[in-house]
Amino acid sequence: MTLQVNITANGRMSLPAGIRKRLGLERGGAVLIEETADGVVLRTVGQAVTRAQAIAKKYGDHPDASVDAFLANRRTDSGE
Repeated sequence: MTLQVNITANGRMSLPAGIRKRLGLERGGAVLIEETADGVVLRTVGQAVTRAQAIAKKYGDHPDASVDAFLANRRTDSGE
């Protein structure tokens, strides 16, 4: 589905009510904007978490996939 949304003079735009309702977005809710080579992607926080979990699942229990391993590798690479 493609919709045209107008941007106001102060840079604001409104998501149509039907889309907000389907995505469970309420007043004051948050969305994440990702700029890609193809354009802009808008995701709910829930969608972004689900996407991140799917990416993390690809790596399974790989020992180098933890935050601690990443930081240790960074310290080693920087000579700390």
